[in-house]
Amino acid sequence: MSELVTDVKMAANGRLVLPQAVRRAIGVEGETRLVVTVEAGELRLSPMANGVARAQALYRKHAKVKRSSQDFLADRERD
Repeated sequence: MSELVTDVKMAANGRLVLPQAVRRAIGVEGETRLVVTVEAGELRLSPMANGVARAQALYRKHAKVKRSSQDFLADRERD
């Protein structure tokens, strides 16, 4: 994975614009929900879909019964 380093300006109201190169690097376009993680004074932005994919992969790895997370959620709605 290549590293992209750039600077962005934050406005007085806290808004910032992610340059196109940054949006491309994390695979987002248009209006997108991002997860903001602050750890040890550093900020990490990642698309919400990445977290969902990681959660699904963990579920598949540890599930004792082979079924999808969608099946699990459908069962919960029926209950």
